[in-house]
Amino acid sequence: MKALIRQCLVICLGAFLFTACKKEADIRPQDIQKPSNVTTESVTLFSEDVESGTKTAYAAGSVSLASGSWTLDDALIGTLAADLKNGSKSIRIRNTGSVTTNFSTNASGTVTVTVKHGTYGTDANSTWQLWISADNGQTWTQQGNTITTSGSLQTATFSFSATGSLRISIRKTSGSSNRINIDDITLISGSSSGGGTGGGTTPGDDNNMLLGNPSNALADISSENNYLMVKTYYSLSYSRSRGTPNWVSWHIQASDLGSVSRSNDFRADTDLPAGWYQVQNSSYTGSGFDRGHNCPSGDRTSTTDANSATFLMTNMMPQAPNNNQKTWANLENYTRDLVNAGNEVYVIDGSYGQGGTGSLGGVTNTIDNGHVTVPANIWKVIVVLPAGNNDLSRINGATRVIAVNTPNNNSINTDWTQYKTTVRDIENVTGYNLLSNLRTTLQDSLETKIDVQ
Repeated sequence: MKALIRQCLVICLGAFLFTACKKEADIRPQDIQKPSNVTTESVTLFSEDVESGTKTAYAAGSVSLASGSWTLDDALIGTLAADLKNGSKSIRIRNTGSVTTNFSTNASGTVTVTVKHGTYGTDANSTWQLWISADNGQTWTQQGNTITTSGSLQTATFSFSATGSLRISIRKTSGSSNRINIDDITLISGSSSGGGTGGGTTPGDDNNMLLGNPSNALADISSENNYLMVKTYYSLSYSRSRGTPNWVSWHIQASDLGSVSRSNDFRADTDLPAGWYQVQNSSYTGSGFDRGHNCPSGDRTSTTDANSATFLMTNMMPQAPNNNQKTWANLENYTRDLVNAGNEVYVIDGSYGQGGTGSLGGVTNTIDNGHVTVPANIWKVIVVLPAGNNDLSRINGATRVIAVNTPNNNSINTDWTQYKTTVRDIENVTGYNLLSNLRTTLQDSLETKIDVQ
């Protein structure tokens, strides 16, 4: 009996000490839900736009593209006006032709392949399939469903699990001599990462997701309200049901800021999976809300392509005009001033909740016939570093972190500093794990302070 009592006392004392330690470290909801130093990173293995290749005959042959060597069988590189393409070139396939990688790529975890496809000229519909090989092309298996190509350029998305060597082949399966165009083939692999401290893949300097993946977004169509889209000039988690990004993450350095004019080419994002509603340029018209950028146009003025990339509607949220044009614009200008003063910055921006007040007055929950949710709040986190290298390792307890959370209404104060908060407060209302690629103790130090500069 005495031995049992002593055992119980030891257990109770241990539990007390553990609880006390956790109290001092500040227990957060996300600490309970998942380890704070585990994220899911997605790595773009290759993104082939076909622009560097030349092949003018249908006869089977190899062609060197930016990603490596490909075999085009009953297929060529099309440059005619009738070829559907993003840029000046795309692949044109006829009969039961195919396009296949001659190289293998190492992939692990969830793999997502996206392919843009459409019918050549006025040709009738055709079908095609995605096949993969895990043994350097010796054997092949089909992945996903057979795709029907009809009309304009669309995006097909395939997700599957893979480990190790991977080759892909796109095979036309019907339609006889009717031709199809294939363009912008992207292969993304997901892997686990231990918060940048080893294990998996840690992004390098200037990567738009250097600080982590706040919601563990996946480039998998089953993750439709937390869908990862890794773009050249920013990365984002997209919500299909809200019609807006959950968050957008990007890096700004001096070379990103130039003199290119604002392109204003707002447009639907055709990289969304097939069958998903695409928010249009006109979707916000008459709503009383601006097409508010997450990653601003002004942060990408080095080239026309960079600026144009910010006008995809997957980068937009319904934003009260005074919030967008005054308060938020002042914060964006201040951020660029920091860069022009010799710094580089990492930014994570997003929105949450439902119900904002635009220029028409009254609270609005959705626009575009319910396809787009109007957020209640808009937030941003900015990590400031002197320009340099080895960025992740240079972040320390003295690093400046600016966190701002504003209401999405038209009567907002134009002074963004009135809405400073802590990163931890933003985490608590969103459920995200921001700055997750930093060690836990450093997160606790930086995320619980309000910027005072």
